[in-house]
Amino acid sequence: MTDFTDFLKHKQAYIAIGEFKPGRFSQARHLYEQAVATYNDGFKGAYLFQEPGTDRGIAVILWDNVDNMDAYQSPTYQAIVRELSGLFIAPPDVKFYEVCSEIGLMGRFAQAVAA
Repeated sequence: MTDFTDFLKHKQAYIAIGEFKPGRFSQARHLYEQAVATYNDGFKGAYLFQEPGTDRGIAVILWDNVDNMDAYQSPTYQAIVRELSGLFIAPPDVKFYEVCSEIGLMGRFAQAVAA
C-alpha cells in the first residue's frame, strides 16, 4: 500500500518570478545552477525560464515535500542566494504551489523510475 500512497503525494513547486538588472541574467543563471547543485534528498528538478530579449525570468524548483525543501539552507546555499539577490531589480515574487498534474517528459521519467 505504501507505493500507492506515495503515488498520491503531490510534489511541491517553488516558483519565483523576477527581473534582473540589465545584462545580469547570465550571471544569475550561473548562480541559480550553483544553488540547485547543492540540493539532494527530495529534490525533483529545476527549470529556469528567460523571457526572450529581456532580463526577466521564472525559476521553478520541484521538491517531494516542503520539509525537504526547507532542509537545504546550508551556508553555501545561503551565500549563493545572497549574491543572487543582489542581481534583482526588485525582490522576486515567490510562491509555493502543489503540483497537481504532470504531463510530458518528466511524468514519463517519474513513471519509469518508479517501475
